[in-house]
Amino acid sequence: MARAAKPKESPVIGTVKGPGENGNQYVFITANNRQVKIGEFVYYSIDLPDLGETAQILGKISDRCLIDHLPDRIFADTEISPDAIAALVGFAYPNPEIYEVTVDVIGYFHPALGFINPRITPDPGAKVCLTDDETLRHVVNKKQPGDVGSAHVGSLLLRPGNAVPIALDVKELVSTHMAILAGTGSGKSYTAGVLIEELMRPYNRAAVLIFDPHGEYGTLADMRGHTSFEAEDGYSPDVKILTPEDIRIRMSSLDYYDILTLLPDMSDRQQAILNKAFSLLTKHRKGDYRWDVQDLISAVYESDRSTDEEGNEKTGSSAPAIEWKLSKLERSEYFHRMQHLAPKDLFEPGRVTVLQMNEISQEEQQVICAAVLRQSYQARMNTARDKISADDENYLPYPVFILIEEAHRFAPANEPSRCKMILRTILSEGRKFGMGVGLITQRPGKLDSDVLSQCMSQFLMRIVNPVDQESLKYGVEAAGRDLLKELPSLTKGQVIISGACVNTPVLCQIRKRLTKHGGETMDAPQEWMGHFQNHRIKSRQIEQAPVATGVKKAETVRGFSID
Repeated sequence: MARAAKPKESPVIGTVKGPGENGNQYVFITANNRQVKIGEFVYYSIDLPDLGETAQILGKISDRCLIDHLPDRIFADTEISPDAIAALVGFAYPNPEIYEVTVDVIGYFHPALGFINPRITPDPGAKVCLTDDETLRHVVNKKQPGDVGSAHVGSLLLRPGNAVPIALDVKELVSTHMAILAGTGSGKSYTAGVLIEELMRPYNRAAVLIFDPHGEYGTLADMRGHTSFEAEDGYSPDVKILTPEDIRIRMSSLDYYDILTLLPDMSDRQQAILNKAFSLLTKHRKGDYRWDVQDLISAVYESDRSTDEEGNEKTGSSAPAIEWKLSKLERSEYFHRMQHLAPKDLFEPGRVTVLQMNEISQEEQQVICAAVLRQSYQARMNTARDKISADDENYLPYPVFILIEEAHRFAPANEPSRCKMILRTILSEGRKFGMGVGLITQRPGKLDSDVLSQCMSQFLMRIVNPVDQESLKYGVEAAGRDLLKELPSLTKGQVIISGACVNTPVLCQIRKRLTKHGGETMDAPQEWMGHFQNHRIKSRQIEQAPVATGVKKAETVRGFSID
């Protein structure tokens, strides 16, 4: 059995007072205010007979309080130095403040098994040390920066500079799904951009698809030809940007509920006729037949026919109403009889495909997303089960990762949604077939709880909404819940990372992107000031100048001016 690495000794910062409020906590006393920050890593040492050596039991500071200090009267007069008063009364301690610090035990680190909690509390009087940077680099990260399957996203927030880089385990990140949960303006899209950059680096070369409702990820095209993404074997990532004009979904890939989402205000009878028409269409047109709206309209009229007592056929009133509604769908630019974005068009190792949907209505976005997710999942499942051959458009012989921006739109908590059911299926079953999902939202309280609970890696950024904060308590592993109280105080680019992609939850400062960020907030005052720049004022004056009138028309002879 592999033995745990023995970290080097670090300076002592406190002394154990006794157990905390539960069996997994202890309390120590210290006068060192600067190094006892919430989220900081400390350890105590114990002898473990099973290991045959002394182990260092890591823990994370979860709370601290001031329990002793100079009298308040000394601090009341701002003109007098508290140190001078303390010296006059014979108080010789250089640090008169005493703190009681609570630590949640994580355990000792085993290279093969991860953290193991020995359930042995430290004795009163045991010394508590600050964990050194070198130890943290190896025990916090499952991978080291630059390793195959790593994602270097930033550094440990509480350590200066880049002393402890944070590298995520990409295998766990994409197979067990992830969520970026953050308030507006806290840097969630920037963090997602860093993640995508890491997935496209030479040590990952992932197959990625991004649903981009706001058109923020077009700047990822900067990766083309960027030296940071090139490898000696000639690898360079491909970036495929699909604008709304490029998006085409084959009509025959839609199901009844997709069509229903696109049709407004359908009565119960109209829904029943449409459902029957769908059944007739699939019955008459088996195999790979590719139907369009006109075929569906014909099936609707067939479904709404009845025979009167005299044996005459007649058509009900529902069919013309449904035809009128379907004619709107027929005019849509995004649903076509033949053209289609098949899985082969969307995924390829070493390529990120961005589906920009910023000009598409929300109902059409829902149906496009549902259709793509459904077909991609079926493609991965059928390929893994050897049900389709390499020449099939649905042949997908490699794992894929799908990132969904504004996830609360596609899987809302208390509203029906076309994407919600297929997302639940992929999140619960996709791991078996190599299909991972990443969700990004600024309103975690509005995201379906079943969907959120399936994301085993979480990136939590600044959130001030109490409802959204409450929704996170049950979606974050217990070891990271003590950090949730830090959410309102996080600044832009600071994130709590927890779950399967790291060994223990950490506070991380996201690194600088290698490509330009496409989601910058518009500087409104700067735009207003630009309106009054001289060249813009002159341009408007020229555009608004009246057309000259009363000018005598030039006389011509045989088409030539004689003026």
